[in-house]
Amino acid sequence: MAKVPAGKLYVVATPIGNLDDLSPRAARILCEVDVIAAEDTRVSRRLLKGLNARARLLSYREHNERTLAPKLIERIEAGGDVAVISDAGTPGISDPGYRLVRAAAACGIEVVAVPGPSALIALLSISGLPTDHFSFEAFPPGKAAARRKMLAGLKGCGRTVVFYESPRRVLSLLADVAGELADPVVAVGRELTKLHEEVLRGRASQVRERLAGQGPRGEFCIAVYVEKIEAQISPAEVESEVSALLRQGLSVKDAAARLKSRGIARRAVYEAARALRSS
Repeated sequence: MAKVPAGKLYVVATPIGNLDDLSPRAARILCEVDVIAAEDTRVSRRLLKGLNARARLLSYREHNERTLAPKLIERIEAGGDVAVISDAGTPGISDPGYRLVRAAAACGIEVVAVPGPSALIALLSISGLPTDHFSFEAFPPGKAAARRKMLAGLKGCGRTVVFYESPRRVLSLLADVAGELADPVVAVGRELTKLHEEVLRGRASQVRERLAGQGPRGEFCIAVYVEKIEAQISPAEVESEVSALLRQGLSVKDAAARLKSRGIARRAVYEAARALRSS
């Protein structure tokens, strides 16, 4: 008996808020496959109901990913097509999916990307921060000491770093970003593509203050531009460096934050500023 041709595994991106962001191709695939492995079937059922999709819906979460992946591989090898989706955005990006993709590829199964929404890429595109080099750190550690250690390790990396964070910890994260990374420029996206979408831009301490005033609610994506560490400044050069930054329109406080990464203490910056004013 001839072997039944294997099916395909589709990795399908779904809307992160606005349902109009589901691509026609994604809608078609979800209506054509035999099985849909979804992070939360309750969330996905609402999306699939609007498409009139009749595929078998299975819960595919982090806790059952190891046991369910082999069963899905068997289904594909028997000729069925399977789609994997997350609650929102692209599967495998801080969501379950990579183990299934790895297992399918190892078995010679064709894995097809059906790209679309991603909170990470959505925020980067409107952040106003450099995107020629960036990294994604997903959810930072919940404990303060571990979070600060992780942030300290990013000092001087010279790229934009993106995090996801809950409303419960976003203020703590921004406080630690300001403290460990010399109060860098950030873009904080809240409820991206949803009705109450908001993007706040500025220094980490400034954005934190604004969020604290309104009370953080919703889902957050935070982009942080970590400046590259430049050559250390000698004490004899401090005054000229401070003068140059003040001429650019920076406040003394912002100049101190900028020069902290170059080995200049805040006190030295303020002393240089006073000397410039009196000269």
